[in-house]
Amino acid sequence: MPIVVQKFGGTSVADAERIRNAAARALRTQAAGKHVVLVVSAMGHETDRLVDLARQVSPKPPRRELDMLLSTGEQVSIALVAMAIHEAGGSAISFTGGQVGMVTDSEHTRARIHSIDAERIEAALRDGQIAIVAGFQGIDAERNITTLGRGGSDTTAVALAAALQAETCEILTDVDGIYTTDPRIVEQARKLERISYDEMLEMASLGAGVMHGRAIELGKKYGVPIHVRSSFTDKPGTIIMAATPGMEEVAVQGATLKRGITRVTLAGLPNQPGITAAIFEEIARRGLFVDDIIQNVVLTGSHADHAERATLGFTVEGAEEHEIREAVEQLRSSFDLSDADVNPQLARVSVIGVGMRSHRGVAATMFQALAGARVNIENIATSEIVISVLVSTDDAETALRAVHEAFALGDAPAP
Repeated sequence: MPIVVQKFGGTSVADAERIRNAAARALRTQAAGKHVVLVVSAMGHETDRLVDLARQVSPKPPRRELDMLLSTGEQVSIALVAMAIHEAGGSAISFTGGQVGMVTDSEHTRARIHSIDAERIEAALRDGQIAIVAGFQGIDAERNITTLGRGGSDTTAVALAAALQAETCEILTDVDGIYTTDPRIVEQARKLERISYDEMLEMASLGAGVMHGRAIELGKKYGVPIHVRSSFTDKPGTIIMAATPGMEEVAVQGATLKRGITRVTLAGLPNQPGITAAIFEEIARRGLFVDDIIQNVVLTGSHADHAERATLGFTVEGAEEHEIREAVEQLRSSFDLSDADVNPQLARVSVIGVGMRSHRGVAATMFQALAGARVNIENIATSEIVISVLVSTDDAETALRAVHEAFALGDAPAP
């Protein structure tokens, strides 16, 4: 019998009624002739509640003990889902990450999976049971409980699907698939029937919050088809899969918006070996995450005694403004900069599509759309399947709507 891994997020098991719905769905899948493995998140906002409780006790709790605490949320969920399946007449058994041999490294609160021993799950399936596994958690080589960080339950589900050679991995959530853009901002957003791993990886990194990139990377590496769909209906969702020739017929598959981008510009740097390395060592030491980097070199002084100076710009995400400004002040004093600027009021708007590899004029269409919407571009970055621009936060939604319309992303694909 083929194996299906189904992952239920926190909103899908937020209360007793939704837990019963999850159990019923798993039983319907089993009745259709599938072995079923469930991966379950903590209920609702339980993880947030536990983090807040930890902060009340200790402003900086030890990460090992934080993992001990956070892992309890999933243990509650898996036990309740197992009870609901038994109550509905089925047979199920729940497992923690450690009980199914989900071995990780020892980076508490952000561990990465090293291996999975699927023997206990396979034995449960042979006995006709539905196996229910706690998402988001594992154990290290010393048998300490670890958690996987953001998107951990998605990562657990895809990793299990790979280890079990499952037919598919269903990510069951409160949305009914992946859209061309955020439907809360653009009413014309359209649900996609399928999207490639590469496109989904880019969309996830550029602001689409449906799935975390780590899970998609695993799916791509092991060829696991990922089906993102609603836990509240049986309608098909969106399949994340390897690219096919037909996917490249469309130049752009989606558009994303990511807020909270800060651009740092450092002017007057000596253009010498080691300067750039020293700057980014300081940035890394402060735990700041850097994205786009641009450097320009200019000549100063007369022709006879000219000196090369560089202007270095980069963007930072996910940091408080005061942290960034402290780092910039340190750099200003260390490198005798002629100027240093911090602009925290930026957003990144991107278009993504594997079809860019074989279509011309994508950049021109995007820039014309932004010009028509009177949106000024602060910076441009490109890759093989992505074009991104930085714009003012105030213009972000206008820019997203403009590019979505320019590429007709709301229109149904040609038959």
